[in-house]
Amino acid sequence: MSDRSSFPPVRLASEPELARDALATPLLSRAARLARWAGYGTRVDADGGLAEEQLPAAAAVLGLSGDGAAAGASEAWRVALDTGLVRIVDEDEDEDEAAVAPGPDLDLLTGGSPHDVLTVWTNALEGVLADASVPDLDALVEAVGQGGAVDLSGLDWDPETEAEFLDGVLANLYRLTAGADGSGGGPVPLPVLAASMIVPSDMGEPTNDILEQVSEAMMRLDDQFRLLEPAGLVEYRPVDEELMAEAESEPSTPVEEVDVARYGMVRLTPLGLHGLRTRLLEAGCRAPVIGELADKGADALLDGTAGFPPAATHAETEQWLASREPLSAARELLAAARGTDAGAPLRRLRCQQALSLVGAEAEPALREVLDDAELGGLARVWLTERGLADVPAPSQEMIFWLTIDTVAAQLAAEGDSEELHALVEGLAEQHSGFFAAAWRVDHPQTADVLEAMGRLHPDKKTAKEARKAAFKARSAQGG
Repeated sequence: MSDRSSFPPVRLASEPELARDALATPLLSRAARLARWAGYGTRVDADGGLAEEQLPAAAAVLGLSGDGAAAGASEAWRVALDTGLVRIVDEDEDEDEAAVAPGPDLDLLTGGSPHDVLTVWTNALEGVLADASVPDLDALVEAVGQGGAVDLSGLDWDPETEAEFLDGVLANLYRLTAGADGSGGGPVPLPVLAASMIVPSDMGEPTNDILEQVSEAMMRLDDQFRLLEPAGLVEYRPVDEELMAEAESEPSTPVEEVDVARYGMVRLTPLGLHGLRTRLLEAGCRAPVIGELADKGADALLDGTAGFPPAATHAETEQWLASREPLSAARELLAAARGTDAGAPLRRLRCQQALSLVGAEAEPALREVLDDAELGGLARVWLTERGLADVPAPSQEMIFWLTIDTVAAQLAAEGDSEELHALVEGLAEQHSGFFAAAWRVDHPQTADVLEAMGRLHPDKKTAKEARKAAFKARSAQGG
């Protein structure tokens, strides 16, 4: 669904809750009602659609009236047919119509498991997503060529491109609404979502051409989200039609002067979060759920949360610790934190964060590693923070090693963040001879850390010192 194959962790509602939500959606509830209404006397055309004379009765079953009643009934019937809630039981090659009966999946909605219900809903959702990628029917009718064929060259529409665009939008919506702790965020303004697909990340002020593309994308998304809301995928506040009329008459009015909510607001529902995650997994993406590491080993926890935001890491770690005795959990975490590979510093940072959630019962595990070159520093920090007695002072070598390890972990976790900039500046200010000593530190990432400090430090003289130290470290390491 997206070129970026890793997604933030999310909290999912339970399957019973999600199944109840699915059954309550207009998409599935209407299809189920028609499936129960249908019988051997219900007639369909050669394509399986409800015969025209059946549509008024079907609309009445659904409580639909007005101009869109027949279309709504026809759509609900198509969903019922596509998801196996009804089936064709009698076809006659000499007749234009066929009869139907309840399908094999209808009983799943009342007698199946929550997983069964969600499977039916997911199948129905696929049909709606396919429909949402199709342009307006009126445009198609105008493009019909000789012989009844649709001339796609007459439309500014490519089926594959359109489906990929919608998939990309939904992937971005998944990211934007996942929230820092994975519980889901607030609604996303439609202009923000459209811009996430159109505006290059390195662009400063958008050009008029880009703004026009964003506006066109917003209108497409407005139509698409109107279709997707009855499926239970999103909650959607449509674009204010009066605002669109104003925009046509006064196209120069800046967006920032108008209530952004009038341009449309959309958020994923809990059911939508589940549905999109299912699609992401099927597409081969990594889309973790908070709690899925709770029964795994400490190595899986430390590696699995490497890319998590802080709040999600905290939540995942709490669940992991909940089923373990503190002392044994601490020993397992410390053992998993060892290593000289590229991911080891971040593992140790995650270990330190996990140990901060463990009580004083873990003290023996921390004292056991006081002499460990890789873990002794973080063990001293843990013991000192709890005010425990008899904590040996660290050697200068251990202090510098822990410093390099910490910066390496922050680089891996956050990249060039504001916090890392502040850490780099603070280190150089607090230790006048830091770089003269740091290049000698026997840590596999010493040179990389010093190079990063040279890149990040705002003072040119200090940055130059860091780069020189990095060169010395790389020469000493034989690189």
